[in-house]
Amino acid sequence: MPPGAALVLAAALCLTPVKPYKPVVVVHGLFDSAEDFGLLQDFINRTHPGTRVTVIDLFDDSQSLKSLWRQVEGFRTAIAPIMASAPGGVHMICYSQGGLICRGLLSTMPDHNVDALISLSAPQLGQYGDTDYLKWLFPNYVKTNLFHFCYTEFGQSFSICNYWNDPHHHDLYLNSSDYLSVLNSEQPHPNTADWKRNFMRIRNLVLIGGPDDGVITPWQSSQFGFYNENEVVMDMRKQLVYLADTFGLKSLDARGALTALTVGGVQHVNWHTNWTVYQDCIQSWLTRG
Repeated sequence: MPPGAALVLAAALCLTPVKPYKPVVVVHGLFDSAEDFGLLQDFINRTHPGTRVTVIDLFDDSQSLKSLWRQVEGFRTAIAPIMASAPGGVHMICYSQGGLICRGLLSTMPDHNVDALISLSAPQLGQYGDTDYLKWLFPNYVKTNLFHFCYTEFGQSFSICNYWNDPHHHDLYLNSSDYLSVLNSEQPHPNTADWKRNFMRIRNLVLIGGPDDGVITPWQSSQFGFYNENEVVMDMRKQLVYLADTFGLKSLDARGALTALTVGGVQHVNWHTNWTVYQDCIQSWLTRG
């Protein structure tokens, strides 16, 4: 190398512009609001200075009980301009019920540019459990009879019923659920192929959950596992939606775009405020672009 060439090369490297971090969009869960995610924003700004983080301030608190398709429409209106202003793409962190909203959003957006979809303790294959949320919302019901309410037209106007998945009444679920069963394409519909193509535009799907969650039931639903008719949990790769690749889950897995991360000792309300969860499970996916 000629004298001084190394110095010139080093100077050139120093002048090479560093790409900014991709914007991060956060979608909250049931009974949450945007202000609950201040600590997560702090985590991101601490490790990725300059990142534009937007926690969507819609359907807060009790408004989060509105039907999920209605929420998808509202979130799409808010998020589409953020995507349009980020030609390098965006990352999404979607917590709890928000994970299902994000799936509905991306499945119905043919031009989305999401790099990493980070699903943070979300009931991706549904919910079936006697939790404190259930007892408070439906004091006259338990998990074994909630299907009488949820699998009605009126019941489907409540978000939690949109993903209530009773393994003992699977036919009723298939015929009555107008969100989760449709989103999963568990029965073919005119949008199946388009929604699958849209969802598979994501570069990475990150599924975070853990056995001490205490709300998502079974907790493996956060990683697309769920009960069979005997309430034995079957993991993702034994689920029909995976085996039949109804919405692209198996295809994402085959191309190495699916990562499941299990963390113990974290209760449901603490996932987005836990530094270890952020550092070990989220930080590395928030790339530049």
